Amino acid sequence: MEQDETELGVRLPSPARSPLVAVLRRMVIALLILLAMYALVLLDLEGYRDNADGPVSPLDALYYVTVSLSTTGYGDITPVTTQARIVNIVAVTPLRIAFLVVLVGTTLEVLTRRTRDAIRIQRWRDRLRDHTVVVGYGTKGRAAIRTLLESERSKESIVVVDPSRSAIEEAAHDGFAGVVGDGTRSEVLRRAHLATAREVVIATQRDDTTALVTLTARSLNKTATIVAAVREAENDPLVRQSGADVVITSSDAAGRMLGVATQSPAVSALIEDFLVYGKGLDLYERDVSAAEVGSTPRASGEIVVAVVRDGEVLTYADPRAGTLRAGDRMVVIRVQRPPA
Repeated sequence: MEQDETELGVRLPSPARSPLVAVLRRMVIALLILLAMYALVLLDLEGYRDNADGPVSPLDALYYVTVSLSTTGYGDITPVTTQARIVNIVAVTPLRIAFLVVLVGTTLEVLTRRTRDAIRIQRWRDRLRDHTVVVGYGTKGRAAIRTLLESERSKESIVVVDPSRSAIEEAAHDGFAGVVGDGTRSEVLRRAHLATAREVVIATQRDDTTALVTLTARSLNKTATIVAAVREAENDPLVRQSGADVVITSSDAAGRMLGVATQSPAVSALIEDFLVYGKGLDLYERDVSAAEVGSTPRASGEIVVAVVRDGEVLTYADPRAGTLRAGDRMVVIRVQRPPA
């Protein structure tokens, strides 16, 4: 199944199945069918006739069942009464067919796999709405996904896009749906249903690729929030012009963290604490409630560091943030206490 899904361009997460367990399960089913048929014959031994010595014993019945299920059918033991023949028509023949299906189940599975996978993928696409598309399953992509999961996102709401088949296999193993392909191509992003996505995270290895993926993603979805990572700060304007809402400069951010850690290890530890969601101090953005409209941020009882108004971030020291308005959002600091 895994190979066929990736050939279709989409890899859905599925539980790992041991080949030994699959074989043992088929053997158990075959044994149950054999025992069921044996029980039916034992209930009416007098309805069968052995052409060699007449009466049919329990051992003869077991022999008859085994050669019948395997379709060998030597004909030395046959049903002779009307009741026995009806049982053969109604019960034994279906059991024989079921036994053959179990034996050739592997072949049938191969023949039906593509159709089953196509149906499964179509159902997945029909349910996909307001999800997050992550382009790139490298170090940055995995870190972004971990943060999303810590923010109570479900794995089902995240779709990974990566040109590496092995990366998509790893993503599927981790529980995420994946699309194999180049994120700069519209066809690949359409497989991830980017047009209905709520957010797009672009974490590719090259800045020029990031710009092209951003441009392609924005052309497919005009309203989604696009967050992109670049290595060099000089590429920030280019990626923003391509359609990104937020651009993170990874090399500058790492350099600043190194500088801060050198001058003040405590400040560096505090920043790192903010970056780990659900532990210690967290930055959290929320809507201003109706009761808070017209009041000051301080009246909310929380530590407010900024107010977001019409897409503009107003720091707590900005006079315009002194009075909250309808439609504002507040960025607050919350303390995550460990469970008792």
